[in-house]
Amino acid sequence: MTEKESIEFDSKLAEIDSKILALAMQRVELLKSNPIAAGSLANHSRRSLQQFETSRAKGESLSEELIPSIAGLTYQRGIALTRIAYLGPEYSYSFSAASKFFGSTAGFQSVQSIGAVFEEIEQRQSTYGVVPIENSTDGRIVDTLTMFIRNPTRICGEVLLPIHHYLLAKCKREEVREVYSKPQALSQCRGWLSEHLPNARWVEVASTAAAAKIASETPNAAAVASKEAGLTVGLDVVAPCIEDNRNNVTRFAIIGNEIPEPTGNDKTSLMFQVPHKPGALADVMLMFRDNGLNLTWIESFPIPHSINEYFFFVELDGHGQEPNVAQAIASLQSIAIRLSILGSYPKGT
Repeated sequence: MTEKESIEFDSKLAEIDSKILALAMQRVELLKSNPIAAGSLANHSRRSLQQFETSRAKGESLSEELIPSIAGLTYQRGIALTRIAYLGPEYSYSFSAASKFFGSTAGFQSVQSIGAVFEEIEQRQSTYGVVPIENSTDGRIVDTLTMFIRNPTRICGEVLLPIHHYLLAKCKREEVREVYSKPQALSQCRGWLSEHLPNARWVEVASTAAAAKIASETPNAAAVASKEAGLTVGLDVVAPCIEDNRNNVTRFAIIGNEIPEPTGNDKTSLMFQVPHKPGALADVMLMFRDNGLNLTWIESFPIPHSINEYFFFVELDGHGQEPNVAQAIASLQSIAIRLSILGSYPKGT
């Protein structure tokens, strides 16, 4: 490409980008004028970004800078319309997962517990909530599954977040007498902590960000948290990436009242209880097999106040609107004591 052709190319690209940005601004104003559409602003924004990224992948001309600009514009203007609840405080892993999924922190609302996130959705005080559902090291997140049993809120998305834990403190490692963090984080670093801080006392707190705050105010204390959580409160990195499993990933569910349309790369989440008799669960597995469905996750969970009775959480490939998924759900409905369709939504990556 000659210099002249390069200049003409850049000029045309800038002109197109300018038109796209102008249309994005018009779209935001249109959404704001429609109270019904406004409530789904974040979802519309995410779909638009996905379309831009798809176009770019096909080789169409879109500048690298334009995509985040449009994302920021949409969320800044939608801050009063969309509220997103997460287990805080700021810079917790739930905060990072929410940021990754929604692309902005506008409208974020920190709450004190996983149960409080569900309450935000149930009472319609928040449009979306972000809750951890499974960790690749520790498995299921008990508090989240318990809340789904109490209040089977709809899942409308998921996000996979690589988890890297840091040991953070204002003192040297050999001076650390207490280590603060949430139970799951301490468990995921059990081997490292036992080897390098064998005499330190572990103290469980509600979140990793809260642990960082406590460590910043307590002599001879350290926190296991994200790097951002520690730097925000003035802690130093004593040791990076102390998780025992370097492929440590937590899967977060996006809960809300939205019903996503099929994308061709979806999963469906179910929760059910079957009669306590021989072969009952095997019959359910055959229903999935006979409909050609691939199960990606199955988890048993004791039913509160019962003996040897369980709920089963199942995730499978496909969307509830697909015939084979719908048929399997109908068959399960005919034998289940309780069945909750938690949602069909795009797979996280």
